[in-house]
Amino acid sequence: MGINILGMGSYVPEQKLKNDDFIRFVETNDEWIRTRTGIVERPMAGWEPTWYMGCQAAKKAISAAGIDPADIGLVISCCATADFHTPSMASIIQNDVGAANAGAFDLNAACTGFVYALDTARRFLETDDEMKYTLIVANESLSKFLDFTDRGSCILFGDGAAAAIVEKSDKLFSSALRSDGSGAGLLCARALNTAEEIRTEAPADFKDSFPELRLHKLFQNGKEVYKFATQALPKSFELAAEKKGITKDDIDWFIPHQANIRIIETAAKKLGVSMDRFIVTLDHYGNTSSASIPLALNEGIEKGLIKRGQKLALIGFGAGLTYGGIILEY
Repeated sequence: MGINILGMGSYVPEQKLKNDDFIRFVETNDEWIRTRTGIVERPMAGWEPTWYMGCQAAKKAISAAGIDPADIGLVISCCATADFHTPSMASIIQNDVGAANAGAFDLNAACTGFVYALDTARRFLETDDEMKYTLIVANESLSKFLDFTDRGSCILFGDGAAAAIVEKSDKLFSSALRSDGSGAGLLCARALNTAEEIRTEAPADFKDSFPELRLHKLFQNGKEVYKFATQALPKSFELAAEKKGITKDDIDWFIPHQANIRIIETAAKKLGVSMDRFIVTLDHYGNTSSASIPLALNEGIEKGLIKRGQKLALIGFGAGLTYGGIILEY
């Protein structure tokens, strides 16, 4: 069983930061950022909470699908930057869009989140005969935990949300999800520590392999993440493709995680695929984590590049270190 994407929607914050705006925080310039990343500007939340952006994208997806939100059976929010530890972003979105009969939960696979969520939705639809639709929302506010003194990371990220309504279908679908937890410390941000009032000394043999971090701030070992990413993107496609005997020539569009233009170009070269077949939106979105793939997918649909019947390869990687690919017919 596969899925059919009935409708999509997106939302990005009003505030846009161009490369030269980062001169306020770090020593950099437009040329330095553009040539190393491919990013020109990125939306960053000023007043918008993560859940609000997700709600706006979800309402657009519901409208595009032309469905009654009461018929949604499940809401999945893939999010690494939730506004609350509890409740989930999914529960807030579920209420706001009127999906009164839906279950709801958050899924955190970082930048691979939409790939994980899409596969999770397919499995729920396959096993629940009464479920008609699933709403997937990727909503992220990376700016919340950026270290604006680190020019190697703060320039890369943006905020935004994208959503999709999916239903069960007999269309082509193949997926592969993976994680390499040995690299968890290469891209991370800590949550709250144990309260001072009850904290005790750790035993001598306890080892915390994570780097020393500024509380709540994102840490990235750029060199090692780059090495992982350039391997993970092509591997994500290959793992999903081999399940169905699919080749790169069968794919109309590759839609990768939008982290860095050099990573995408390297992945394309390793796959032997022209960049003309890659949807690239990071120049104006930056890296929006789990929202990057669906933002690119939605933009490709809105521009008429992606058409019904075409075969798409969604390939991602992210903190965890997670990676995964989905091949589907749109």
